[in-house]
Amino acid sequence: MRPAPPAPGDGYSDSPRPGAAAVARGIARLFARNDIWCLAEVPLPNGRRADLMGIDARGQVLIVEIKVARADLLGDAKWEDYLDFCDRFYWGLAMGLDRAPLEQAAYRPEVCGLIVADAYDAEILRPAALRAMAPARRRAETTRIARLAMRRHLALCDPQGTALLAAQ
Repeated sequence: MRPAPPAPGDGYSDSPRPGAAAVARGIARLFARNDIWCLAEVPLPNGRRADLMGIDARGQVLIVEIKVARADLLGDAKWEDYLDFCDRFYWGLAMGLDRAPLEQAAYRPEVCGLIVADAYDAEILRPAALRAMAPARRRAETTRIARLAMRRHLALCDPQGTALLAAQ
């Protein structure tokens, strides 16, 4: 049976530039084909929130900062705060969004990878440089991501049970 089509306004429309949810979905599909498993909306210990955070088959941690509007891209002054929590950092852009700003020195193209996506797929246009985290940091981040994934899984499987645990 085919799944129902996405509802209007959910970011998966066929508009020229997809919303952030659609871009995240396309990148997650690309990553899954490459044995990289990710979560969306991952809080970081420094108070920031990664749009996508994943772990590849070698245990390397990736963060993707998604941008769907030029103003959001140009106004983002916090992205470097993510670099301490990943081995590789990517910009994830909606298809059709101007990529030229990401070639400027302020966006560190020698470090940051670039992915372009829509709701159905994505393509890595520039691989991210490996900036290996310290082993203790990698272990802490991997554990933190795994525990978050398990909490989210439990919430899907047993929403009432999760609510009971949160009340304690």
